[in-house]
Amino acid sequence: MEKIIEQIAHCIEFGKIDKNSPFPPDMKGQDGADELVKSALDSGIKPSEILSDGMIAAMEKVGNKFTQNKIFVPQMLMSAKAMSKAMLHIKPYFQDGSVQQKGTFVIGTVSGDLHDIGKNLVSMMVEGNGWNVVDLGVDVSAESFIETIKQYPGCFVGLSALLTTTMVSMEKIVGEIKAASPDTKIIIGGAPVNQEFCEKISADAYSPDPQGAVSSLNKLLAA
Repeated sequence: MEKIIEQIAHCIEFGKIDKNSPFPPDMKGQDGADELVKSALDSGIKPSEILSDGMIAAMEKVGNKFTQNKIFVPQMLMSAKAMSKAMLHIKPYFQDGSVQQKGTFVIGTVSGDLHDIGKNLVSMMVEGNGWNVVDLGVDVSAESFIETIKQYPGCFVGLSALLTTTMVSMEKIVGEIKAASPDTKIIIGGAPVNQEFCEKISADAYSPDPQGAVSSLNKLLAA
């Protein structure tokens, strides 16, 4: 049992999606995260154990390596793709209640900004750490965030911006969300923002990278 969970973690850490995936080259022709998770479930291993001990543990390693500049965006994307493929086998267990998700995270790039690579990486990392992610895409208005918050009471919100010009939108959206739903916790991120700006606009947390977003969410959840 431990061996297959270790194999799943290895595949996700190094981006081995499935048997047909050519990446990484030294694992060509071997089963990937897709086949191994299915096999683990078929053999009776609890989905919660596969998720926590294999998948989440692997994505934490990936996030830490990315933060330390030991890997870069392409490798992280491959790991995230392996995680997403494996997650397809786990999602039915979220729905029947046998696996508990930590909470719901609503994320979007703020209005006026069409950049999505950073947002997508954060979405994948957060989902890979056991959260239900609602990705609203790019150019998202305050109204869209507020409507979605109503649909997911108690959710956490992530705002992304890559342009200095859209920091104004971020400030406006944080203000409107807090006015409509004062208890909603908001994390901000993106190239032009920092901790000082986070405090200025009364957001609840700032993250410089995807793993930081996961850590911030877990801290806000425990608070």
